[in-house]
Amino acid sequence: MMAIEIREPGPPQVLRPVQRPMPRPGPGEVRIRVVAAGVNRPDVLQRKGAYPPPAGASDIPGLEVAGEVVELGSGVSQPAQGAQVCALVSGGGYAQYVTVPAVQCLPVPAGLAVADAAALPETFFTVWLNIFERARLQRGETLLVHGGSSGIGTTAILLGKTFGARVLVTCGSTAKCAACRELGAEVAINYHEMDFVEATLRATDGRGADVILDMVGGDYLARNVAAAALEGRIALIATQGGTQSELDLRPILGKRLTLSGCLLRPQTVATKGRLAAALQEKVWPLFAQGLRPVIHARFPLADAAGAHRLMESGAHIGKILLTT
Repeated sequence: MMAIEIREPGPPQVLRPVQRPMPRPGPGEVRIRVVAAGVNRPDVLQRKGAYPPPAGASDIPGLEVAGEVVELGSGVSQPAQGAQVCALVSGGGYAQYVTVPAVQCLPVPAGLAVADAAALPETFFTVWLNIFERARLQRGETLLVHGGSSGIGTTAILLGKTFGARVLVTCGSTAKCAACRELGAEVAINYHEMDFVEATLRATDGRGADVILDMVGGDYLARNVAAAALEGRIALIATQGGTQSELDLRPILGKRLTLSGCLLRPQTVATKGRLAAALQEKVWPLFAQGLRPVIHARFPLADAAGAHRLMESGAHIGKILLTT
C-alpha cells in the first residue's frame, strides 16, 4: 500500500509517499480501507521530531481516518465487514489502509459523506473529553475557546452552542472572527486588536468564563486565570505558545479554579472506546439534525506536504483532509 513516511525530522518536504506492507488486524482490531484522513497539529509536531508516537504505534503520521472496514481481527463482530466508519487511531492514518481497535470506530453519521467523516474523530473526541467530561460544561455557562477557527475550535463552537452554552472565541484575523460568529460564537475576539481578558470580562459583565479551552499555554495561562469566573475550569490541551508560564497562585485559590491538562493520543484503548460510545449516544444523533464539521481544504494523500504547509500557514478555518 501507499503510505506517507517522515523521512527525517524537518519541514513539510520530508513527508514522502512510500510503499509499506499491508497492515493486518490483531485481536480486537479491524482493518480499514482509508477514503480520507484528517490532518492535525500533532502530525506537524511529529514531523518535526517534537511528538514521537507512543510505544507500539505506527511511525506513519495520522490520527483519524474514515473509510470501509475490510477485515476483522479475532473476537470482532462490530463494526461489520463492509461497514463505513470513521476512527480514532494512534498513528498510521496517512495510508491507504490502517488497523485500529474496533471500539475506536464510529459509524459514519447520517447524511455525512464518508470522506467528510474523517474530519470528526480527533476533534470530537478531544472536545468531548476536555470540555464536557473533564471541565463539565453545563447549559447556560460561558465557554471561552482559544484558536476558535482551528479544527478543535470550530468543533468546540458547534458542540458548545448545541449543548446550550454561550461561546466566546479568540482568533487572529477579522475573517476568522467572522467565520466563528457564523458558526455560533456570540463573541469573537481578535487577539491582535484587543486583550482577550478584558473582552471576556466585558462580555460577561465582569463575571468571566466558566470553562476555558486552551491550546496555547505559555503566558496565556495567567491570563486565563484572570478571565475565568468563580469556580471556573481551565482545560489545557496543547502548548503552541510555549511550555513555561509564570503564575500567581492566589487568584486560583480565591476563585476556586480547576486547571486540568490532557492529551488524547496516549489514552488507553478502553478510554477511547468509552469516549466513542459516549459520542455515538450523545452527539451522533445531532448529525441527522444538520450538524456538520467545518472542512477548509482537501489534498491528495501524496501531497501531505502541501496539507502541512497550509496548516503551518495558519490560513485555514476548520479541518484539512487527505484523500486517497
